[in-house]
Amino acid sequence: MPGLLRLIIGIPIAAIVTFALFMLMRALIFTDSQIEEEAREEIQIDIRPEVEELARQRNVDIRDVDQVQPPPPPPQIERQRAQQPTEGLSTIVGEIPRFEAPQLNSNSVNFSVSDRDAQPLVRIEPQYPPRAAERGVEGTCNVRFDVTPDGTPTNINVYQCSSSLFESAARRAVERWRYNPKIVDGVPVSRSGVETQFVFQLND
Repeated sequence: MPGLLRLIIGIPIAAIVTFALFMLMRALIFTDSQIEEEAREEIQIDIRPEVEELARQRNVDIRDVDQVQPPPPPPQIERQRAQQPTEGLSTIVGEIPRFEAPQLNSNSVNFSVSDRDAQPLVRIEPQYPPRAAERGVEGTCNVRFDVTPDGTPTNINVYQCSSSLFESAARRAVERWRYNPKIVDGVPVSRSGVETQFVFQLND
């Protein structure tokens, strides 16, 4: 009997407690929803704000503008007319000489080019050989060569060098030379047997 009594009394109490917890949970959930909604409204950002257009009006009255005086006209300069010369040109500078036109014919004019020997145009001095400079060697070197119709040295022969150290430098120098070719009857021809001598001397 006592157990049945406790069961009868406990059921309403449990129902009341369960209802009270349900209402408390509902109130808490409603309060959290309101807080989240308010926070969302506070942090909402508008990515397309509307900018108010400012109308600028400028009213200008023509009477408020200062009157500008135009500049004065430039002064007029009187131009004097030149006097006509009265003296003749022959009186001032003397009598104009008279020239007779030359008579051009095949007998008096000759357009042929005179003969000439080969003439140097470009002559580059040889470089002092480093080995000879280190040893302090000085001397001379003779070179014989031909000149082609276009003015280029050919058949270069290096001979009678006081030291073999100077042979290559002398040959390279002549290879870079250029000549006006030999002319015979107005025609460029080869020139053979041109000789030159190089002196290799150290500067003090």
